[in-house]
Amino acid sequence: MIKKLNRLKEREVKKVLQKWKPFFSYNIVLNSLPNRKSYNRFAIVIGSKSVRTNVERNFFRRKFYDLVSDYAKDTEKWRDFVFVVKKKTKLDKRIDTSISSFEKDIRFLIQKIHL
Repeated sequence: MIKKLNRLKEREVKKVLQKWKPFFSYNIVLNSLPNRKSYNRFAIVIGSKSVRTNVERNFFRRKFYDLVSDYAKDTEKWRDFVFVVKKKTKLDKRIDTSISSFEKDIRFLIQKIHL
């Protein structure tokens, strides 16, 4: 998990989603926006159509924060990042391929943004 300092609040997530162009992978969309802080901030949006229960949503949210915790302070250009899971993507914590494809997409997007 990452510190609360490196997490975006709902109001800030909406700002990033409105103002910046997205970058796409197969199952996840990444939006980023420069910020004036001295650290990166992250958020993930997982819709109710992608998961069946809140337990699964929290599982993937925690998995996401574990994946991005290494990249929270690795750059000189500080940005806000919002990852949005597409509606067609079905996430299930009991299926290993679902978890591995989720991790693969997150890592792909992190590499593409050159953190």
